[in-house]
Amino acid sequence: MDITISKQNECVSIALSGRLDSAAAVDATAHIEKGLAQHEPIREIVCDAKNLEYISSAGLRILLMLAKKCRSFRVTDASSGVYEVLDMTGFTKMMTVERALRQLSIEGLEEIGRGGVGVVYRIDDETILKVFREGTSLDDVKREITMAKEAFVLGMATAISFDIVRVGDNQYGLVYELLKAHTLSTLISLEPEKLDEFARLYARLFRQLHDIEVPMNSSIPDAVRREEQSIRKLERYLDGNGIDLLLQILGHIPRAYRLLHCDLQAKNIMMQGSEPMVIDMGEVGCGHPLMDLGYSYSAMVTFVGDYEPVIGIPRQLGHDLWMRMADYYFEGLSAAEISHRKEQIEAVSRVRNFSWLALSNSFPESVVRECQELFVQNVVNKKEQLLDICKTFNDWTL
Repeated sequence: MDITISKQNECVSIALSGRLDSAAAVDATAHIEKGLAQHEPIREIVCDAKNLEYISSAGLRILLMLAKKCRSFRVTDASSGVYEVLDMTGFTKMMTVERALRQLSIEGLEEIGRGGVGVVYRIDDETILKVFREGTSLDDVKREITMAKEAFVLGMATAISFDIVRVGDNQYGLVYELLKAHTLSTLISLEPEKLDEFARLYARLFRQLHDIEVPMNSSIPDAVRREEQSIRKLERYLDGNGIDLLLQILGHIPRAYRLLHCDLQAKNIMMQGSEPMVIDMGEVGCGHPLMDLGYSYSAMVTFVGDYEPVIGIPRQLGHDLWMRMADYYFEGLSAAEISHRKEQIEAVSRVRNFSWLALSNSFPESVVRECQELFVQNVVNKKEQLLDICKTFNDWTL
């Protein structure tokens, strides 16, 4: 029986390897108690059971001892055999026990979508796999599942993952069942003559989404407040004045509690026959539709970077799709009113064009320089114009 004890901040990790049976329990208890005494203070204890082959009743008593020592205690990566023992003995009801995740490889899989959070692959005709970028925590992955479930209950047509997996050594993935589904981008590429029909569908999906009122007791976060936190992490890329300018634009968005996807671009809409289904739910929030449409505009029209690999269609086709979608979304308004709404949406899109940099502090210098130049060109040099448009946001009533 091997035991490795380490500490990061105030979280102690106890990695167990081998068989935790009666013969090993006495020495294991002494080793663990000594290690814990050396690592005070302790806020959380995590028992890593990835290499634990067997656990007896004596081993269960050690877990119970750890759970009593620290209220924040969990067992991670328990194999099927170990998990069954813990479940049968009622330990899964007394403490958090996480099963070991199955391992998947992306070798040979078709890539069907790519964004700042991760890459989506097709496994087969019935399932797809979303692989999160390195550095994404398991809690972040679980949060996406929670957001998808909440949005589904509120009435949003979305896929819900049935499995969390590991991909390689350092990444997590979510597996979704989508029977013979294709992205909206794929269908547009195959049938560009149906662009108007797809634009109507796109607009209808936005309207259905924005008709949903998020209840006050929901765990779906305020989209503006979350984005403000991201913008404040841009110190490496923008100076204080630049960050303040983006915050000013966000601050003018009216308060509301409608359901927002916050990245509803053509590759995040899957079509099962004639039925659309929204995927990539990691950024779901509540707020004003202006923010959702602005962030969609950022992806489909003012996208910064190599457009086609991310969106899946040529830039001009994506531009035309979005503009027609907006015309249908605002159907019933005058041409002048629709033009004004599009100006407001474009102003908000400038936030999203740069807030995605908060995902990492290690983007290549070439990418950083390009973004900084575009920020000066499209935001700093147009500051007065943008802020004048922002002052009109309150005329967008729901």
